[in-house]
Amino acid sequence: QVQLVESGGGLVQAGGSLTLSCTASGRTFTIYGMGWFRQAPGKEREFVASISWSGGRIYYADSVKGRFTISRNNAKNTVYLQMNSLKSEDTAVYYCAAHPGIIVVVTTPDYWGQGTQVTVSS
Repeated sequence: QVQLVESGGGLVQAGGSLTLSCTASGRTFTIYGMGWFRQAPGKEREFVASISWSGGRIYYADSVKGRFTISRNNAKNTVYLQMNSLKSEDTAVYYCAAHPGIIVVVTTPDYWGQGTQVTVSS
């Protein structure tokens, strides 16, 4: 079993920045890919970004390319999402996810965090 705990969400003005963190515990040796998803009110959960274990493969949703950066520190079992130039449409609950394989748009990860709220005011 893997436990994921997110932190770093909050309220920010449009154009501002936030960094989300997600720390994994438990059977971390089984983790290969980690990623971020988000769910806005009244919408389905959507893929945001993912990163492979080595960091050599990274994917972003088109809506966040050039503004968000995903990274990881394996020594700390932590993945980060640096979010810049935030827009009101980025407002959502952001979920960290882990999967014994690379996460892509169509992946349903095995493990999920509890979510952290990001609110961007215009």
